[in-house]
Amino acid sequence: MSCSICPRNCKVDRTVAAGFCGCSSVVRVARAALHFDEEPCISGTRGSGTIFFSGCNLKCIFCQNMVLTSGTLGEVFDVPRLEDVMLKLQEHGAHNINLVTPTPHKDAIVAALRLAKAEGLSIPIVYNTNAYETVETIRAYEGLVDIYLPDLKYLDPRLSLKFSRAADYFETAIESIAEMIRQVGYMETDENGIAKKGVRIRHLVLPGCVFDTRSVLDAIKSRFGIDCPISLMSQFTPIPECTVKPLDRPLTPREYEKALDYCISLGFTNVFTQALSSVGRSFTPPFSDHVDL
Repeated sequence: MSCSICPRNCKVDRTVAAGFCGCSSVVRVARAALHFDEEPCISGTRGSGTIFFSGCNLKCIFCQNMVLTSGTLGEVFDVPRLEDVMLKLQEHGAHNINLVTPTPHKDAIVAALRLAKAEGLSIPIVYNTNAYETVETIRAYEGLVDIYLPDLKYLDPRLSLKFSRAADYFETAIESIAEMIRQVGYMETDENGIAKKGVRIRHLVLPGCVFDTRSVLDAIKSRFGIDCPISLMSQFTPIPECTVKPLDRPLTPREYEKALDYCISLGFTNVFTQALSSVGRSFTPPFSDHVDL
């Protein structure tokens, strides 16, 4: 069957060839483990039960997880194996199951979630996405996903085309995020500050692009209001593979300060921030073709 899971609508028969995302009809997982580098409300004290899927439909030229975007790294997981690893992560004390770059693998993930929930999976499910999604795909997760962590990377189509090969990124992402919010509302936490349900929008401030950060924040306020939870991230780290200016250099303290000052000036009430010490490859966990869990 031709693939139309994501907005690329590449119509590739993934049983015979890889789609734009780099994925065939099989699911590849490059890491499944307790992960401690998400927002405090996600990682908590025991870690987020994070499953890193191989392949991506956005192809950002600055991606810190570039090794995953080809879709070829990782161990092949069928639906029962995916169900089993979710249950094992719960047994290991994870606060949640965190599905990273799940978009190309919708059918297998939906099937595995249904099976795992029937077998006792009870911790929140986190859908961790670049937000370049169709509304129809997000609707498939209604009642299965508790927490959505979408990026909202750009508003300017010139940037999204240049950096992610997706001129329609903003108009597509904002609608998928609206569907996420319709399903689960804004993020809510328990008495210990651990996320139970809801949406938190992430935005990574890019070097030389504070003007677009301001536009993204304006759009969030206009569409979703000042109570919409935001993570304003400073962790951009230049990678050797990317020589495109200005993404060949780190974010400066002044750039992040300008972005944060503007966010505060808009009156947002629920914002996670990052120190510039967050910059570095420490946020990139080890990936491999073999998953131990």
